[in-house]
Amino acid sequence: MEKISEFEKGHQYFRTVKFKKNEERFKKLVEEGQNPKALFIGCSDSRVMPAMITGSGPGDLFIVRNVGNFVPPFSPDNDYHATAAAIEYAVSHLEVSDIIVCGHSDCGAIKACFESHHPTKENIHTIKWLQLGEPARDLALKALGDDTLEAQRDFAEKASVVFQLENLLSYPLVKKRVDEGKLFLHGWHYDLSTGKIHYFDETDLEFKPLGDS
Repeated sequence: MEKISEFEKGHQYFRTVKFKKNEERFKKLVEEGQNPKALFIGCSDSRVMPAMITGSGPGDLFIVRNVGNFVPPFSPDNDYHATAAAIEYAVSHLEVSDIIVCGHSDCGAIKACFESHHPTKENIHTIKWLQLGEPARDLALKALGDDTLEAQRDFAEKASVVFQLENLLSYPLVKKRVDEGKLFLHGWHYDLSTGKIHYFDETDLEFKPLGDS
């Protein structure tokens, strides 16, 4: 309860200070509806704060977060899929012009992909979900060979972002909008220790500091 009380105090500050400061903007968002600039697909990691690292405000980002910032391939056979639903809603209904897939350093999901796990009733969904990170792990092991585990994980974190961009293109409407030049995909990697973001340059096939393009 003590930790929750911190959130209660935080809410009081938000309601009395931050909300009041942006009250007109919030009111406009309610009256006119949302019109976000981009869909941000990020990790559930508590150290990654999409609004904070992008300097965005209310209504700027449509955000979906999951373990590992993974994008499941398009599959009509899935009965429930929150991430797929968010992608479809953002592209078809909100008509966002950009989608950002943002990975990060020290990613627990990528670390887990390098470890062995045995499915149980307690982790069956987690183990299944982590399969989405295995292509990046396999590529890291193949590309770096006997390099350190730390180097392999760092490589896999960035490679995974690229794989998720490829998975995005398996969604028919995403592919259509990209081909028409109406939708742009971006791969980012956020460094927790420095606060820097690197983006994937599709021309040079490497990650470069954001803002240097």
